[in-house]
Amino acid sequence: MVTLEKFSTIVSHCKNSIIGKHLPDALYVHADALSDLDPVLKEYESRARNLVNNLDRATIVKFGTERPKISYLYYPEFDRDPHPQLHQSIVVDLVTEQVSVRQYHNSHNPPILHRKETFVSKNYPLYQTFAELTKEEVALGLLDNSRHIGTLQEWTRLLLEQGVSLVEHHVACPVDSPVAQKQTILIERHKAALKRSELSRPVRIALEADLFREGTSFFDYGCGCGEDIKQIKSYGYLASGWDPFYRPNTNLEPADIVNLGYIINVIEDIAERRQALIKAWSLTQRVLIISAQVLVDDRRRGLVAYGDGVVTNRNTFQKYYEQEELKLYIDQVLEVESIPAGLGIYLVFRQEAEAEFFRASRLYSRLSTPRIQGKVRNFEDYRDLLTPLMDFYTKRGRLPVKGELASEEAIKGEFRSFQRAFKLILQATDRHEWDAIAEKRRQDLLVYLALGKFSGRPTIRKLAPEIKADVKALFGSYKQACTIADILLIHVGDLQKIANLCQTSNIGKQLDGALAVHISALEKLPPLLRLYEGCASRNFYRLENANIVKIYYNKPKITYLVYPEFDTKAHPALQATMEVDLHNLSVTYHDISDETNPLILHQKDALVAPDYPSYKKFVRLTKKEQNSGLLKNRDAIRRLHGWLRCLRENEIVIEGHKLSSK
Repeated sequence: MVTLEKFSTIVSHCKNSIIGKHLPDALYVHADALSDLDPVLKEYESRARNLVNNLDRATIVKFGTERPKISYLYYPEFDRDPHPQLHQSIVVDLVTEQVSVRQYHNSHNPPILHRKETFVSKNYPLYQTFAELTKEEVALGLLDNSRHIGTLQEWTRLLLEQGVSLVEHHVACPVDSPVAQKQTILIERHKAALKRSELSRPVRIALEADLFREGTSFFDYGCGCGEDIKQIKSYGYLASGWDPFYRPNTNLEPADIVNLGYIINVIEDIAERRQALIKAWSLTQRVLIISAQVLVDDRRRGLVAYGDGVVTNRNTFQKYYEQEELKLYIDQVLEVESIPAGLGIYLVFRQEAEAEFFRASRLYSRLSTPRIQGKVRNFEDYRDLLTPLMDFYTKRGRLPVKGELASEEAIKGEFRSFQRAFKLILQATDRHEWDAIAEKRRQDLLVYLALGKFSGRPTIRKLAPEIKADVKALFGSYKQACTIADILLIHVGDLQKIANLCQTSNIGKQLDGALAVHISALEKLPPLLRLYEGCASRNFYRLENANIVKIYYNKPKITYLVYPEFDTKAHPALQATMEVDLHNLSVTYHDISDETNPLILHQKDALVAPDYPSYKKFVRLTKKEQNSGLLKNRDAIRRLHGWLRCLRENEIVIEGHKLSSK
């Protein structure tokens, strides 16, 4: 029990503390700063801690100065959110020794924090970041009336009134806000158009995804200099475009595929930006390609905050979206769910069935048609006729239904049915290989259906005809398929199951708390691991050019890594990463291409499957390096400089993937 005299001493130490945020009725201290407090306060806090179990989650400790109470406050997004919301408070009365708990995580108007730097010590990693935000908010007068900004709704209302928003830990001023109106900047949008000699990344992705078919028309809304139009025409497709500066007199024409490439991020007027998106969608007959700049290390680029984006040194406006923010904006404006196709790239399909076909197709494993085992006379006579049927089964894991195969009439003319024709194929091939293909396609569908649960799984009537037929052949019914997918989905949050699968995987490289695999080997992993990775890729897709995926099982996280010279260099250097936190679906991108001592890869053979084209070459190199003792000290050779030092000390030279002595 704390006496009145002892409490007076506590209050005195609280008021004199150089650590923490001082308010009239309390001292607030971040959990990491407790060790820096006066011993008297530390001993006092330990008394409260002994009365409560499991306080590891507590972010802020509140020392009451009016009554002998200590509160443990949980702000799970303290580091990430500029003004984190309170989720839980645990109050310990040191007189009665009673403990009370209050939950806020479901509250529509929870308390929030300001001036975060005051809670932590100056050696806290994000101290300066917090302090800079506070400085910006003070300069704009946002913290003048502290009594009226303590809850989420009050704070949100103030930001709206002032016409400002927050981008990470920085204040952004929309162009129609009172702050922004104090200055006049002429935005020269046309300067944002880049001159290229190749397809833009979004259009190239659409082309590689086979969205362009025979007779497809293409319209580029905001085409700039028109390079995409030129390139698409060279592929034999009908293409045109419009641009307010470069092609103002071109008619706005409906087309199968419409491209809105990096347009909504260069329009500073919010209403006009929204109208451009709606207009492009109105011209779209099949699929709209939308791309925009996303927020990736923008603070390093020397740009000046302006509007809900930035003004570059070329006097052009740039709005930098968060990936999830971009998706939410597109979905809300168009009232259709967009599909990520890359970082900052989304596809919106006019027909839901085509959207579902695209989603499913991205999850289809690449499989090889079983080889012919010896010569079977009857089969050889019909080999050319039966090859399309074999290809179809390899692609879908089942026999075709009526109208799916161009050579249907010819095959049925000879065999009366696909089943009879397939019996002849089985005489010349291994039945088990066909069964394996069907099982793999079944797994592909399970992952697709499980992921569909997140966005509202479509009814069977809204599925593409091909997928309907797949489900019927491989599961019997759509209901049965969905039931199995839901069972799979239940386990995706079980990190122990994820860990067991990762640790026992015969594909991939075992790391501390993670399994690393080449992107080509993802499809060979168990369905649950594919689903786990899919929870990241369904929202953000995979970082373009990423070839290694790290599947963490000690925390809910997926990381995509870019090694540009994976196939050509024996030990390629890491150039970029994209981390996806599956807990809050946040994305962190790191461009480390200018790193002088980058991380490098060893034992590439462990990352790929045995059928990878260069697998044997990788295996030979790893064995030689092991035999030469080069891989003994893994920590010393993780980075380029350490690896080069190791080679020099052992007098070894590596050319290509061959190792030799000096």
